[in-house]
Amino acid sequence: MSTGAVGRAYPRLEGREKVTGTARYAVEYPVDDVTYGWAVPAAVVRGRITRFDTAAALALPGVLDVLHHGNAPRLAPAPEPELWLLQEPVVHYRGQLIAVVVATSIEAAREGARLVRIDYDTGAHSTVLTADHPGLYRPDHVNPSYPTDTAEGDFDAGYAAAPVRIDHVYRTPAYHNNPMEPHATTAQWRDGRLLVHDSNQGAAPVQATLAEMFEVPRDAVRVVAEHVGGGFGSKGYAKAAVVLAALAARQVDRPVRLTLTRQQLFGPVGYRTPTIQRVRLAADADGRLTAICHDAISQTSTLREFTEQTAVYTRSMYAAPHRRTTHRVVRLDVPTPFWMRAPGECPGAYALESAMDELAIAVGIDPVELRIRNDPAVDPDLGQPFSSRNLVACLREGARRFGWADRDPTPRARRDGRWLIGTGVAGASYPARARAADAAVTARPDGVFLLRIDATDIGTGARTALWQVAADALGVPPERVEIRIGDSDLPPAGIAGGSMGTASWSWAVIRACAALREKLRNVPGGVPTDGEVTAEASTADEVREQAQLPRYAYGAQFAEVRVDTDTGEVRMTRMLGVFAAGRVVNPTTARSQLIGGMTMGISMALHEEGVLDERYGDWVNHDLATYHITGCADVERIDAYWIDEQDAELNPAGVKGIGEIGIVGAAAAIANAVHHATGVRVRDLPIRLEKLLPAMA
Repeated sequence: MSTGAVGRAYPRLEGREKVTGTARYAVEYPVDDVTYGWAVPAAVVRGRITRFDTAAALALPGVLDVLHHGNAPRLAPAPEPELWLLQEPVVHYRGQLIAVVVATSIEAAREGARLVRIDYDTGAHSTVLTADHPGLYRPDHVNPSYPTDTAEGDFDAGYAAAPVRIDHVYRTPAYHNNPMEPHATTAQWRDGRLLVHDSNQGAAPVQATLAEMFEVPRDAVRVVAEHVGGGFGSKGYAKAAVVLAALAARQVDRPVRLTLTRQQLFGPVGYRTPTIQRVRLAADADGRLTAICHDAISQTSTLREFTEQTAVYTRSMYAAPHRRTTHRVVRLDVPTPFWMRAPGECPGAYALESAMDELAIAVGIDPVELRIRNDPAVDPDLGQPFSSRNLVACLREGARRFGWADRDPTPRARRDGRWLIGTGVAGASYPARARAADAAVTARPDGVFLLRIDATDIGTGARTALWQVAADALGVPPERVEIRIGDSDLPPAGIAGGSMGTASWSWAVIRACAALREKLRNVPGGVPTDGEVTAEASTADEVREQAQLPRYAYGAQFAEVRVDTDTGEVRMTRMLGVFAAGRVVNPTTARSQLIGGMTMGISMALHEEGVLDERYGDWVNHDLATYHITGCADVERIDAYWIDEQDAELNPAGVKGIGEIGIVGAAAAIANAVHHATGVRVRDLPIRLEKLLPAMA
C-alpha cells in the first residue's frame, strides 16, 4: 500500500551535507600519500609532436614525473578515440591533452606543466563550419541511432503549391556544458585493482571503459560517484580526467588527484556543436501546414563522428502531409562535440519554433492557435498513436496563466518609456525513454530497508526521488528507508542522461520492492527477526519487450522581454513554462529541474556563445569571465507548472523525465518575444544589442 511519499515535496536527503560542505566530491575523499596531476594541452591545431623537453619540469622540487606519448603506460585501443590519451604524437586539435605532470602538490604540478616545452610539425587546418564547406557529407546515422534523413510525401511539390511559404536559415553557436564541478578524478591502484572517485553521470560505463583500456577484469575496477556537481551530458561516459588520473597513478605507483581547469572544459570533454539550420514551412490560408523541411548542418572532429540529431525534433512535432528532414556534417580540426542538455531537440526546437512564429505572422494567426491547429493525432514520423500527447493542454494552460489573451500581435505595440515590450511562445517536446536497470532491497531486523542501486544524482534530486518511490513501493514511511547510490559495486542501473534516469531506476526499484514484499508476505509486520532478507530485480526483459510507441514529454514556453530603444539591451521580464511529463515524484526537485532548463534557455538566447578564433582553432572566451551565462540578476521572474498527466504506457512509476524538457523551446520563445517587441527578427543566436540596434533605428 502506498504511503503517499510520491508526489510530496520532500527536501533533498543530502541537502544538509551539501550546504555544510561535508558531501564529498571526486577530489575530496581522504587518501593517504596522494599526489596531484596537471594536464598539458596542445598548443597547435593540427600537427605532430617532434620533441618533449621535460628537464625543467622534472628539476622542480615536488615533481615526480611527466607522462607523455613517449613514456606513458600503454593502453588498449579505446572505445572512444578521444580517450586514447598519451599514446601517439599526433595532435588532432588545439587543447588536446597531450601530457600530465604529477607532483606532490597541486602548485608544483601546475608550475611543472608550465615548464614543459614541446615542439611540433604543424599542418594546414580547417576549423570553421560553413553551409558550403566542401567536406560536408551525409553520415550513416545521427545521435544516438536515428536515421540521417527522412521523407514523406513530396515536399518540393507541396511547398511549391502552397499559398503561404517561409524559408529561413537559423544559426546557433558552440555551447559549452560548464558544470559547477569540473571533470575530476582521484585514482589509486592497489594489487592490480583500480579504485577511482570520479565525477560522472554513470559509474558502470566508466568502469567498463577503464577495464577495457587498462586490460583488467571489470570487477577489478571500482568507480564511485556518490556526489556529482552537474554534468549536462558532458560526463555521460568516461572522459579525459579519469583516464589520465588512472594512467598517472599506475606510472608513479601512488594515488593521483586530477581536476581539469575551467579552460580545459572548453573542448576536450565535448560541447554542443554549432548548427546551421534551414527551415521551410508551407501552409494553407488557414495556417494548416502542408509541407515541412528541416535541413541541419553541424560539425564533428577528425577523431570520431558525432552528428547531433538537430532535425529529429521536427519529425514528430507538427503534422503535414509532405515532410523532409536531413542532416549533413563536416569533419573539422576541432574537439569532438558531444551531449549537452537536450542534444538535438534544443537547437532543433529553436529553429522550428522560430519558423512557426514567422509562419503565424505570415498567415495572420495567433502563434498559440497555429500550433493547436497543427497538433497531430498520430506521430507523423511513426504513424502510431502517442502514448499520451498533451501539448495543446500545455499551450492552453500556459496562455491562461500568462495572460496571453490580452496580447496585441502587432510588433512594437507596447512601450514603457524607452522600453519596448514583447511576448513570445514556443512548443517543446522531448522523448520519454527508459533503459534496463537492476536494484536490490534489503529488510533488516531493525525495521529499516536498504535500497541499493547504481543510480547517479548529478544535482537533480534523483536520490530523494528514488527514496520516495521505494517507500511507496514497500508501503512504509520513508524514514524507514535508506538508500545507497553512485558506486559500480551496486546493482548496475545506467547513466543519468536522456531524461530517463528516474524512469529507468524507479522501474527497477518498484520491482525489487515488490519481490521483497512477496518474500516477507508471511513475516509478521514485514520485519525479519532472524537476519536480513534481500530481493533483487532486473528490468532488462520488461524494457526490451515494451511496445514501441511514440512517448514524449511536452511543454509550452512563454516569455516577456523588454528592449531598450537607446541601447538595444534585452531584459527578461518574466518566463513561464507549463509541462506534461507524466507523474511528478517530488514537486520541489521537479520545479528546480524545469526552471533550471528554462534558465539555460535564456542563457542560450541572450548570452552564450563560444567564439572561435580560426587562426588558432580554439575558443577565445574559454572561462566564465568571458563566456557569459545567465545569472540570477538576468531572471526577474520565472515560473514552472505541470498538468496532471496519467500515462499507462510508460513505466510502473508513470514518469517521463524532466531533466531536459525545460530547455527545449525556451530560446525560441525569447527570440519570438524580442521580435514582437522590436519588429526585428534575429536568426543567429545569441541576441545581442549590435544585432538589434541597426535594424531598430
